[in-house]
Amino acid sequence: MPVFQIEGLTKRFGRRIAVDGLSFDVRAGEIVGLLGPNGAGKSTTFLCAAGLLRPDAGSFRWEGAELGGKRGQTVALIPETPDVYPMLTVWEHLEFVAKSCRLNDGWQERGADLLQRFGMGDRLTALGADLSKGMRQKTLVAATVIASMPVLLFDEPTIGLDPLGQRELRAIMRDLAAAGTAIILSTHMLEQARDLCDRIVILKEGKMAAQGTLSELQSQFSGHENIEELFLELTR
Repeated sequence: MPVFQIEGLTKRFGRRIAVDGLSFDVRAGEIVGLLGPNGAGKSTTFLCAAGLLRPDAGSFRWEGAELGGKRGQTVALIPETPDVYPMLTVWEHLEFVAKSCRLNDGWQERGADLLQRFGMGDRLTALGADLSKGMRQKTLVAATVIASMPVLLFDEPTIGLDPLGQRELRAIMRDLAAAGTAIILSTHMLEQARDLCDRIVILKEGKMAAQGTLSELQSQFSGHENIEELFLELTR
């Protein structure tokens, strides 16, 4: 059964409709890929789902109950642009999240392990202002993951990450899904979507072009042997 549902999401910017009546769901322990060309509405969908942007229409449900304006207690977003506090250290970012979410003891070990996996075990006292884009992204991922939100949104999370960071992030997402987290992943890296995602939702001009497992989509749109051909056909 789906645990997180987006129903009839619509968002306009002036005369332009960025997202147009979008509906799909995610099950516990599932990774759903949200794919589409630039301007298809992926980031807008994430911002609305996380409660950072007010939609013009639509609703969000967790286990059947409408979330309303309290989505921040259920949904966490790791944005494409990794903004951090310039005067907080890497470790202080994790402390800030832990105190904000009133986490019990145990987050310290998990946070330290995540940073170690990302190769940042020796950067705990580095200020946000001194971090590269990839290090900022790793810091945000670690700080968000320790909060243990039941729904995680990853918006182009591997952009700027080194090969170690990309590998560990994929492993972390698999670990989270295995523990029951519902994950939506937006990416332009189609091979990553193919290898990571249980289902795929493809957007075109704010509307759903198709959804299903890769095998279901290949069967429905026959003649496309790989995910790149399928994506290009559906978004042409």
